[in-house]
Amino acid sequence: MMFHSIAFILGFMPVCIGGFFAAGGLAGGAWPLRWLIAANLVFYAWWDPAQTPILIASVAGNYAIGCKLGRGGATRRWLMAGVLANLLLLGWFKYANFFLHIVLPDAGAVTVALPLGISFFTFQQIMFLVDSARAGTPPPAFGHYAAFVTFFPHLIAGPIVRPGEIIPQLSVPGLARPNSANLTEGLHIFLLGLAKKLVLADMFAGFADVGFNAASHGAALSFFEAWYATLSFGLQIYFDFSGYSDMATGLARMLNVRFPLNFDSPYRARDIADFWRRWHITLGAFLRDYLYIPLGGNRRHEAANLMATMLLAGLWHGAAWTFVAWGALHGLYLLVHRHYRRLFPPLPRFAGQALTLFAVTVAWVPFRAGSLHDTLGVLGGMAGFNGIAVPRMIAAAVPALAFVAHPVAVLPFLGDGRTLSFPEISACLLLGWLIVLALPNIYRTGQTGRHWALTASFALSMQALFFAPHVAPFLYFQF
Repeated sequence: MMFHSIAFILGFMPVCIGGFFAAGGLAGGAWPLRWLIAANLVFYAWWDPAQTPILIASVAGNYAIGCKLGRGGATRRWLMAGVLANLLLLGWFKYANFFLHIVLPDAGAVTVALPLGISFFTFQQIMFLVDSARAGTPPPAFGHYAAFVTFFPHLIAGPIVRPGEIIPQLSVPGLARPNSANLTEGLHIFLLGLAKKLVLADMFAGFADVGFNAASHGAALSFFEAWYATLSFGLQIYFDFSGYSDMATGLARMLNVRFPLNFDSPYRARDIADFWRRWHITLGAFLRDYLYIPLGGNRRHEAANLMATMLLAGLWHGAAWTFVAWGALHGLYLLVHRHYRRLFPPLPRFAGQALTLFAVTVAWVPFRAGSLHDTLGVLGGMAGFNGIAVPRMIAAAVPALAFVAHPVAVLPFLGDGRTLSFPEISACLLLGWLIVLALPNIYRTGQTGRHWALTASFALSMQALFFAPHVAPFLYFQF
């Protein structure tokens, strides 16, 4: 059941929220949280009931270990056991085949069904164990902990919220009392996130898929085909995941829970470090506080710690060498940036933003490509190794292009392969990049701006919701 499906919007969402507040008004006490936990499990079981016991066992096991923490000298041993158990669970389900083929390249595949959202609920429970060990305090009530881990807005794809951010909110006595301001604002944020996904992300997905799928079948992409596919994917993943985060934030707000900001106009970053302070903020904070700093941070072996952190960030996104390459690129970017910053003054703002956006866009190629071979093919096309071609109609309208490009009837791997694909996709890309580079994000937009954005997108969202041929899953569901 996806946030942008009819079953969720017209079925689960109103029943869940209405039942939560009804339980608060009619029964009170622990019943609202019990209702919420039950709704969370129904939401998760909708995907695959057979995987729900894994989630339940993970919650129960981590809570049991959390109860052992803070008890004298056993704390460290229990913490190590708990973290190791979580990593082994994640490693088996997500990386068994990847590591098997590293050790035995000719081995067959191990059939392991990946539990949905395991990367997210595993990280959140590791944070619970580490924070509990550091604080040395008793764990919260089991109901509050279970509601935190299984909370459906962030259960499948984040944000990666910390126990100290959410559990206290779930403990507030008036949590299950309707708040008109939260309901209104939450619904606005949810609907704007829905528009990001259905109107923008899915449109750019269609453009990106054509080019990258062609590369995976051995096609040689020309300059514009490769660049348009990559620029489209850059917008697709931004609108897809920031749209999901907005919808999750809106749903939580309607239930009187506030999530931390997860995106802050990352494509406007001045440098690559600034990009990681703006992109998937909760993941970046987790990697910094629970991996980079414990490894030694910038106190010792800074370069090795930074590269290890980014390589693991890439591997966390998926069990494939392409994700490792993406992480390695960002690790290299961050190392170069740190050395540059120590030796030279910062670049002018526009130059820094342009260079950062270029570097991030290039790194999206291995993230999206099906293999390292496909990655090199797309990058070669972007470098012009396969030539520069434009439709004859465009060449006739702009004769100067004849000096750098050769005219063709159509660009076969651009959009639907029609002559008009080039101007249509050019216009869509211009609009998409103007939105992310020039307009304020919804958290920095006032009520009037949100009203106009919602008015402009609502009809298109409803059309896509009810008449799209299929429901495209969120990209981060695969992670």
